[in-house]
Amino acid sequence: MMSDELKEQVEILEETENVAGDEEAVIHKSEEADKSAALQDEEDEDVVDVAEIHRMLDAKRGTSKAKERQEEELKKRKEREEATEIKREKWRIPLFLVLTFGITYFLEIFVIMPNLTSTDPEVAMAAQSMIASVMFIPALSALLTRVFTGERMTGRNMYLLLNLKGNLKYYGLVWFGFGILIILGAVLYFVIFRKQFDPDMGYAVALIQSQAQMLGQEVNLTTEQIKATVMSQILFGFVISPFVNIITCFGEEWGWRGYLLPKMLKKFPVVPTLLITGVIWGIWHAPLTVMGHNYGIGYPGFPVVGILAMCVFCTATGIILSYVTIKTKSCIPAILGHGMMNGFASVGLYYTSVEHPFNVFMGPAPTGLIGGMGFIILAAVLLWKLYKEEKETGQRIVL
Repeated sequence: MMSDELKEQVEILEETENVAGDEEAVIHKSEEADKSAALQDEEDEDVVDVAEIHRMLDAKRGTSKAKERQEEELKKRKEREEATEIKREKWRIPLFLVLTFGITYFLEIFVIMPNLTSTDPEVAMAAQSMIASVMFIPALSALLTRVFTGERMTGRNMYLLLNLKGNLKYYGLVWFGFGILIILGAVLYFVIFRKQFDPDMGYAVALIQSQAQMLGQEVNLTTEQIKATVMSQILFGFVISPFVNIITCFGEEWGWRGYLLPKMLKKFPVVPTLLITGVIWGIWHAPLTVMGHNYGIGYPGFPVVGILAMCVFCTATGIILSYVTIKTKSCIPAILGHGMMNGFASVGLYYTSVEHPFNVFMGPAPTGLIGGMGFIILAAVLLWKLYKEEKETGQRIVL
């Protein structure tokens, strides 16, 4: 039997152990509660993070959809613009030709032609001066066509850049090359028709005297002085003709080579393009040919033969001018070549005989078959080169 004192000590010890156990339980429960709270906080944070991610994804999807709608709108707008441009492009060549031929023929038939034969010298001279202004009509028509059809104008698509690098040979061809071909054509003509050659420049002397009489002036120069003057003009013309005529020739070439040619090349291969544009250019001159320009009047087959001859000349010359335009991507060489032709083509006429008139359909000017033989041969060679180039590459030549 334990004593009462010992029992009390045992009970006190048990109570102490129970209290310690309760304290451990409380501590354990507190730790468990802290862990639970921490887990809950983490879960809450996860819920917040997931919600934020969903909001970001929704915003991104919204931005993506807006971007897709914007891209779709841009695509549709581009398709509409392309469709509109295709429709406009179909009308550009017809519109250009209608404007060019319509304005030209109206002025030449109803304004220039009636006044050219006027008995009033001033009226006749004014009509003659108007002929030069007609050369600006192709350029004017090209400009109007661009404006009416909403076509943008840049240095590149107007083909007015010099593009000299690597292209000087093409400039030389239409400058000095044209001059040499004109001289060779005249020489060939006089070799064949020797009686029509006059070393004393009978035609030039008679022409100067006739012009002086029309102006009411007297010629106080001897034949030798006139010959020396004409010779100096020939040499001077060989150098400066392209620049003297650059403004008026721009009027034609910016229309024919700077506008019609690139448009036609988009639709046809190079050979038919150059042949068709050459014939168009020749027919455009028809009213002037009827008025006697280049071939006179009253010849057998007038004026049809003259119009056909002009078409041959324009086709040959046009092929060469188109060739240098294609190679340089510029119509500037064509402008200079046209200027050289207009300023120097009559050099052979100065040496023709008054007693033995020349045959305009043969020469000695390049508008005749023999006088222009060099141009015809060169045009054939260049056309063949372009044909081979297009065939070998399998791609259509374009500007």
